[in-house]
Amino acid sequence: MFNDIGPLELVTIIVLAVLVFGPEKLPKMIQDVTRTIRKIREFSESAKADIREELGPEFKDFEFEDLNPKAFIRKQLDNDELGLKEIRNGFDLKKEMAEVTDSVHSSESETSSSSSTTSSSSSSAGSTGGSVDMTKKREKLASEERPPFDADAT
Repeated sequence: MFNDIGPLELVTIIVLAVLVFGPEKLPKMIQDVTRTIRKIREFSESAKADIREELGPEFKDFEFEDLNPKAFIRKQLDNDELGLKEIRNGFDLKKEMAEVTDSVHSSESETSSSSSTTSSSSSSAGSTGGSVDMTKKREKLASEERPPFDADAT
């Protein structure tokens, strides 16, 4: 419950408790606080038991911690019924990126060699065989020229 409290913080809390309640009343306050915490835990456990009893036998292994979205998703992803671990382990992002890069570079070299042979026919059409050079910087638009519109992007 108090896993993130360090020793210095604990000493500070004890000193403040002694100063606020005094050494005479401090043991009684500690007893009252522990009694209250114990009653809250008992109430919580009885409420959980009542809910489990009302849900019936099909929910006998129901855990209330599963209602936390993070815990629920973690439990479902760790469950190997779907084969997600195999998919996760089979996916190598660096390898996939290297393959994409190689295919892009190979298609660029093919289009550059084919475009040099067809440069006279494509120069009149104003295209380079349908490929787009992603490394080339765009030229600035003229003052009255509108930027290109992509209907799928908007």
